[in-house]
Amino acid sequence: MILEFSQGKLIITPNEIQCRLLQNHIIMSAVVDDISCFHHGFVIAADAGTVKWTIKLDTPQQFEQLLQETGIQAQ
Repeated sequence: MILEFSQGKLIITPNEIQCRLLQNHIIMSAVVDDISCFHHGFVIAADAGTVKWTIKLDTPQQFEQLLQETGIQAQ
């Protein structure tokens, strides 16, 4: 599934999320086990030990689509 938001797009599979930031041509990815989602602010946080990143989505609908596709439980 491809989910577009103001900063770029997310490519979401049941096992992985890839975040492509279009302005800077940055690509970040993380396996679902390393991702946390927070309802407050529609934030996705990846923490894979020494590599960490956080993205804020634009709308609750985008956030819910991500949760449905990955099966992640939001906090």
